[in-house]
Amino acid sequence: MNDFHTLDRTAVAAKRSFVKRFAALCSLLAALAGFTVPAYAVDGCKVLLCLAAPSWRSIPECVPTINQLHRDLARGKPFPSCSMAGAGNSANNTWASAPANCPPQYTRVFEGESGPIYSCDYSGAVTVNINGAPFTRTWWSMGGETVTEFTPAAKTQLGTWDSKFDDDYAIWLASLPPPAPTCSTC
Repeated sequence: MNDFHTLDRTAVAAKRSFVKRFAALCSLLAALAGFTVPAYAVDGCKVLLCLAAPSWRSIPECVPTINQLHRDLARGKPFPSCSMAGAGNSANNTWASAPANCPPQYTRVFEGESGPIYSCDYSGAVTVNINGAPFTRTWWSMGGETVTEFTPAAKTQLGTWDSKFDDDYAIWLASLPPPAPTCSTC
């Protein structure tokens, strides 16, 4: 019986040694082969096409691309480029700064000790230029919210578009107090 237990312990020790060496060999091979998680780079051409669409949210292929673009921009990564865009076709990001670089319907004003303090509901805007002229401007926030402003040229060319920007502007405009009456005796 004693010989049986000795043989059993020897077999177990050999198996453990083999498993340890096999695991070490696999780890070494993985390291040498360069197994890493690939970095996801946003395709600038796809971004350009998606942001020039009537509604990128309605195109399933665009949603992950544009969401990744917003995450990248929020982390300070540069805007991707597209070498196949052609002359006059491009896109770029600018940071929002109220009141100068923020649509009025998304500008908030707070009274501070030394005067008004302005803030914008959005963090930045991606402008898409087609044939050298602005086509769309997509306002984006760190939280992932977006709204797209379509130029008259874009509206004419597209025929239909996501009207949220225009609808928000109309609501903001309607909420303003009426203008003061003009003085007829002044």
